[in-house]
Amino acid sequence: MKEIIRTPENRFENLEDYDFQSNYIDVEEGLRLHYLDEGNENKPTVLLLHGEPSWSYLYRKMIPILSNRFRVIAPDLIGFGKSDKLVNQQDYSYQKHIDWISTFVEKLDLKNMLLFCQDWGGLTGLRIITKMNNRFDMVVASNTTLPTGKIPMPESFLQWRAYSQHSSGFNIGKVIDMGTVQPLSERVYEGYNAPFPSEEYKAGARIFPTLVPIEQDDPESIKNLKAWEKLKSWNKPFLTIFGDEDNIMLGAEKAFQKVVPGAKGQNHKILNAGHFIQEEKGEQLAELIIEFYDKNTTTNNMHS
Repeated sequence: MKEIIRTPENRFENLEDYDFQSNYIDVEEGLRLHYLDEGNENKPTVLLLHGEPSWSYLYRKMIPILSNRFRVIAPDLIGFGKSDKLVNQQDYSYQKHIDWISTFVEKLDLKNMLLFCQDWGGLTGLRIITKMNNRFDMVVASNTTLPTGKIPMPESFLQWRAYSQHSSGFNIGKVIDMGTVQPLSERVYEGYNAPFPSEEYKAGARIFPTLVPIEQDDPESIKNLKAWEKLKSWNKPFLTIFGDEDNIMLGAEKAFQKVVPGAKGQNHKILNAGHFIQEEKGEQLAELIIEFYDKNTTTNNMHS
């Protein structure tokens, strides 16, 4: 039996700029996923997928702007945010994260989506779009990749992975702070730490870095290679927006631009930001998403 815990609701009271309505759905028996659903449900849908070790709080600056134009869906991955946490690290896997978000998309019957994905949001989301390509119309990939073990991971990633396993405190706010150019305020620190009142809540956050496939014979590397093959025929609009201070991911955008047909002729951007680009450039990202959407719908006849 999986041991499941839920962060007490009072941890999320009075968070800065996060006064959105909570929604919940079971993605497996007894396993509850939290998501935000903002804006007009009759408008096109933007799906915002966060990564490690953040949660939908990361999107708080983007949601108010995007929700004027779209239905905005921002789930918390299992183990993060207001979603349920599994206590045992071995109850998490790369494939399970994909399955949980796939179930979520199917249960809400989300269609005609624009996916925005960063970090693990891309490791999961880019697999999901190749599996459910009929549900997605456009993609914006930010500070992410689909690792296959072919290119050695930088030393900075290996250090991060070791830190996630061995650091005694594993302060989530500090991890986010390390991944931004601008220092976080005390209030924002609190927002990122809110889901994790103690160590037992951090199993998902701790195990995630070790789930990144860095060897070619990792079964997930092989699945990612297959996803890259499918991306070679992805003709729908595909945009990259990366941060110039992300020393782990910078350069990964070139693979998408080279391989994905839908990336041709798009207005790819490198912004002055670290890994958590939504934290630093949220408003600008939201505007760029709207611009990208408009550019690619007016040319393809409006289907919204």
